[in-house]
Amino acid sequence: MKPLEGILVVEFCQFLAGPSAGLRLADLGARVIKIERPIKGEGGRQIAIKNLFIEGDSLVFHTINRNKQSFAANLKDPEDLKRIKKILEVADIMTHNFRPGVMEAIGLDYKTVKQLNSRIIYGVVTGYGSEGPWQKKPGQDLLIQAMSGLAYLSGTAKDHPTPMGIAASDIFTGTHFTQGLLAALVRRGKTNEGALVEVSLLESTIDMQFEVLTTYLNDGGKPPKRAKNGNAQAYLGAPYGVYKTKDSYIAIAMVPMTKLETHLKFELPEHLKSEANWFDFKDEIMTLIQAILKEKTTKAWLDILEPADIWCSAIFNYKELMAHDAYKILQMDQDVITASGVTIKTTRCPIQIDSQYYYASKAAPKVGEDNETIVHEFGLQNFNNQNQS
Repeated sequence: MKPLEGILVVEFCQFLAGPSAGLRLADLGARVIKIERPIKGEGGRQIAIKNLFIEGDSLVFHTINRNKQSFAANLKDPEDLKRIKKILEVADIMTHNFRPGVMEAIGLDYKTVKQLNSRIIYGVVTGYGSEGPWQKKPGQDLLIQAMSGLAYLSGTAKDHPTPMGIAASDIFTGTHFTQGLLAALVRRGKTNEGALVEVSLLESTIDMQFEVLTTYLNDGGKPPKRAKNGNAQAYLGAPYGVYKTKDSYIAIAMVPMTKLETHLKFELPEHLKSEANWFDFKDEIMTLIQAILKEKTTKAWLDILEPADIWCSAIFNYKELMAHDAYKILQMDQDVITASGVTIKTTRCPIQIDSQYYYASKAAPKVGEDNETIVHEFGLQNFNNQNQS
């Protein structure tokens, strides 16, 4: 039995952050009904990476909406709104990521929904919070990375601000959203009361940086200093970073320079021997290390450094990672299958409980795919059906 079996989630979320939370809840056994506008569905169906589509919907949409149901409804239609409210009367969790004021205008704000169902966990994702000068700005991942300071941590000293190459703000926000929803669900088990759970992309992206922001706040407001080459962490001293070897690259993490000296067989100049200087003179030290590491292959260096318990690694691309036994043993891959039989390869839920992996073979639904089932199950037959296809 999956841990969230019997939990009903009604999801109004679009794009990535909110739906990724719904994905995780579904992976853990919750039933997730996605409320979408008729015909076109949610906007994420047309947001594609590399212009890849499966059966008219983007591969990205399939990636974060597997194992959900779709109920098509026009929220501006009074009859459809009645149907939605009837479902919410028995739901455990409701989520949305509309801009502030939208749900109030529709009549599905927290105060109204709480009157329908006092036990409901009502979850909201915003871009920048529910108030303040940025509240109506587009809550988009790149914009959030740009506005949160995150772009000054990646890349090297000579680079322009460099955002992360994944939708990091969306993904972290979805994770925080899941945590908040589950925490409220646990509390409800004790008090029998619902809750309002709120997260924002900006707050989650700030929290992602809690280590470096704490440093900034307690170190006189000094800005991050990216290394000239091989930067991996703007607030850590040498040798932390990425280096070119004779045939590829190697990453070296936290290790005392005195220990690294011994195994690389070189000696630091006198002014660099003190640990107090390993940050301030990071570029100089990394340049010395780089000159040595270029003399041998990555494998040759790993054969020297790993037995000495020096934290280091080859740098893998996706092909190399997935060909490695260490990846294969994780069984991270899974196939999901669309209603018409198309197979999509993706990753599984990363959580194990009692040594059990959680897989789900059901792909993302077509718009309104589950209307008929839901209409009958929730007793919605007495409503006008004109907007349900």
